[in-house]
Amino acid sequence: MDPDTPLSDGLRAAAATLAAAGVPSPRVDAELLAAHLLGVGVGRVRALALTGATIPAGFAGLVAERAQRIPLQHLTGTAYFRHVELAVGPGVFIPRPETESVVQLVVDHAAGLAAGLPASPTDRTAGDAPGAAAGERPALKIVDLGTGSGAIAAALADEVPGAQIYAVELSELAAAWAEVNLLPRGVRLVRGDLVTALPEHDGSFDIVVSNPPYIPAAATPHEPEVALHDPPEALYGGGEDGMVLPTAAAASAARLLKPGGFFVMEHAEVQAEAIAAMLRRAGTFSDVTTHLDLNGRQRATSAVQVQPGQTLYPARPAGTSAAAGLPDPRTNA
Repeated sequence: MDPDTPLSDGLRAAAATLAAAGVPSPRVDAELLAAHLLGVGVGRVRALALTGATIPAGFAGLVAERAQRIPLQHLTGTAYFRHVELAVGPGVFIPRPETESVVQLVVDHAAGLAAGLPASPTDRTAGDAPGAAAGERPALKIVDLGTGSGAIAAALADEVPGAQIYAVELSELAAAWAEVNLLPRGVRLVRGDLVTALPEHDGSFDIVVSNPPYIPAAATPHEPEVALHDPPEALYGGGEDGMVLPTAAAASAARLLKPGGFFVMEHAEVQAEAIAAMLRRAGTFSDVTTHLDLNGRQRATSAVQVQPGQTLYPARPAGTSAAAGLPDPRTNA
């Protein structure tokens, strides 16, 4: 493109180029690339396109890279998730809109806890916010297992004010991005494996949320942006059915939650039945519920940690995790 190309013409040509490359939202992506270069919002780009402004320097190069299916977020360095703006780039999973519905489940549950449960100083456990006076409910404790870029934890820090939020991430690259996104928001970032994370906080969390890797081994993501640019360790859940890490997340949730605590996990639509059955077999969870995402797909399953003395299911079978009656991913038992 000529540097003097009118912005309106440049956006039209860029959208055509991106459409030919199979980019799902070519016009929007073209506008976002222009907005990134100009340092303005998309609305301003659309206004400038009506005033005879010309394309910004570097626009043609970014369009060419996007046409190669390099993720838009890698080109702009930014991803938007619910109400927060995240720094992202190579080495970290790009947050998806489907996960926003998982966050909503947590936000709704947290609001119910804040509004409906009686305050009691006996609710406080090791690690709860210091200084809570008798009769005051301590801050909610929430942990995001396998936080990646920190999208879920950042959104919760934004939407559940006053909560103590922890985020666990094993990957060094992903944790570097999470640090940028979470530390300014007061989230406690912990480097570690979601299988063994935070043993000193066992039995103290009100909410555990996780979007673990869950793609089955033989499945190949359809979108080139995912297949070629998202790190494999953030995609594949382990085992033929992709259930190793989701099972580990459920076992850790059973260990970390206090009685009556809430667990919600994202998963593939095809795994919904297996995950619900796994949680029911555990004998540690009640109220197992499958939830649909905005596209009507079975995207997440939630459950509630049983109260002391509450018996729901048969005793866990031999060879399963003592944490939750679940197969132990570390031993393949």
